[in-house]
Amino acid sequence: MANALWQVVAAYAFALVGGWISTSLQLAHKPLCALISFAAGTFLGVTIFAILPESLGACSWWAVFLAFATGYALFFLISKHVHHVCPACAASHFDADATRHFSEIATALVVALAIHSTTDGLALGIQREALATDATKWSLFSALCIHKIPEGLALGSLLIGAGLRRSAALGWVAAVEATTLLGGVIGIFFLAKVSTFWLGLIMAYVGGGFVYLAAHAVLGEMLKHGKKLVLTSFSVGVALIALLNIGLRMLAS
Repeated sequence: MANALWQVVAAYAFALVGGWISTSLQLAHKPLCALISFAAGTFLGVTIFAILPESLGACSWWAVFLAFATGYALFFLISKHVHHVCPACAASHFDADATRHFSEIATALVVALAIHSTTDGLALGIQREALATDATKWSLFSALCIHKIPEGLALGSLLIGAGLRRSAALGWVAAVEATTLLGGVIGIFFLAKVSTFWLGLIMAYVGGGFVYLAAHAVLGEMLKHGKKLVLTSFSVGVALIALLNIGLRMLAS
């Protein structure tokens, strides 16, 4: 429980670091694009090499498939009918919206990102020895922390571009990203006695959302920026999680 709790707090802290950087410095989109693509790669990597193997070990393949598809579909529907579920994964779409129509999208953005961040915290909070190996826990934690930096960066930049003062923008980043803590609390304290079968399904559901975010981020950045930078950064992210899983599993054996 203590391990999961500090990981949730650390993920939240990484989002605040991203928000602080974007509200204190002027960051060009090219390094942000590389970081977004790298984080997207870690999301795909943790789903393939950690989440799905653990879920399939706890549940039947068809149940895992349904949970995975549900997670993907939820984020797709939120992005289509409410707002982009992750400002970092859709950074290229915000250039015009931020300065002209922020008042129209603010509520939808907060709701969509709150759902996304709650899912992040939940993924960390439900880790159990019976469900997840150390390799899974650390790769999931690494992927989420890497992702939280560009998420905070993109949200902070969006708020600054909409005309908010730096202190107000950082306050909004802290408030919205606090739903990560909410998700962690739900996972740690309210799902503590849930069976590994249901925990496996929750993880598969989270994995579906991660794959949607990874695909959405990469495709969005490739349409507006160079394919080489996006694909290279994305591949490095996938490889990092793969190597982390392989290395930790070898040490465990």
